[in-house]
Amino acid sequence: MDWKNILPQLYRSRIDTRFVSHSEQLAVGASKFGGRPDVPADFVWPVFETNTPEDDQVKERPLAFLAQFDCAQLAALDKEGLLPHEGVLSFFYELGSQRWGYDPKDQGCAQVFWFKGNLAPAEFPAELEEEFRLPELAAELSGAADAPDFQDACPALEYPWTANDYRIFDQARRELGMDYPANRSQLLGWPDIIQNNMTLQCELISRGYYLGGSWENIPMEERSALRTPSVREWQLLFQLDTVENGDFELMFGDCGRIYFYIRREDLVQRRFDRVWLIQQCC
Repeated sequence: MDWKNILPQLYRSRIDTRFVSHSEQLAVGASKFGGRPDVPADFVWPVFETNTPEDDQVKERPLAFLAQFDCAQLAALDKEGLLPHEGVLSFFYELGSQRWGYDPKDQGCAQVFWFKGNLAPAEFPAELEEEFRLPELAAELSGAADAPDFQDACPALEYPWTANDYRIFDQARRELGMDYPANRSQLLGWPDIIQNNMTLQCELISRGYYLGGSWENIPMEERSALRTPSVREWQLLFQLDTVENGDFELMFGDCGRIYFYIRREDLVQRRFDRVWLIQQCC
């Protein structure tokens, strides 16, 4: 496989996000991590019913506000025109339980909202623990071309890979300038995979399968039939890596990341209520 010539055919545009301290008050609707989300007047803070490792009681728990992005600012960097060009795209996740997204029952542990019109900073719900009221950091955004990881490239091309192929693939990606930093948060593009391809997981979970243990209950024929279509149909929306600033650190699992996925058709129709979250770690 001539990966150096084939990989550019799979390029997608991504928007790198870097979160930094700021000295001035951010404008309403600005791209940022943490702080209070800017929301419309009828906003109802999302909750997820769960227990946590520290509390066995199953109850509704407010999701933590992770980040929001000014869609007008994203427009110039979104080369494929996938995202809205107005309003604010906001991401929430229940940090107490930090669900992995392997269980259909995890639906709602992470939510995405697209807000338009007049917005104002929301008040934190009283039930949201102080440690989940994240510090406000400004988002610095930049665009780049993005090549897939080996485990996404092979199914996308329906290529029957061998162990030796990875070495050749990795060398080709580096020669094309795709040498990524260890810490990478981004919108769109291809995911920076820690463990395995996630699009097949998203598709199987959407069909009601539980993936937290063995996959023996999933027919091999079904897995094989869905592998390539899943890579084409499911799009990474947002990847959030460890966020560090001063004494603050937000890490997912053991040096992990969370990934918000959405079907391309749902992204086109702005059905952000259909996102699915997967967490991976080392």
